Amino acid sequence: MKSTLIKDTTKSERIALVKQWEEEEGCENSGMNLMEYFRDYIDGKKEIAEVNAAFRTNYVVETPETEEKPMCGMGGRRF
Repeated sequence: MKSTLIKDTTKSERIALVKQWEEEEGCENSGMNLMEYFRDYIDGKKEIAEVNAAFRTNYVVETPETEEKPMCGMGGRRF
């Protein structure tokens, strides 16, 4: 597997990588825009780990247990 570090990728490679994640995780219809979420990574400002570490949710959403929407691999859990 090729390194995804900023120093080892071009901007176009980082864009392609994020688009690949969107497709693999089914995020197109989830309302989460991974291109915006990873904007600092794409622009070469922060590594993936730094972007993910900075992610915080400040709210709780109640979801009916019968609803089966994709969670985009963002660690979403149903309670």
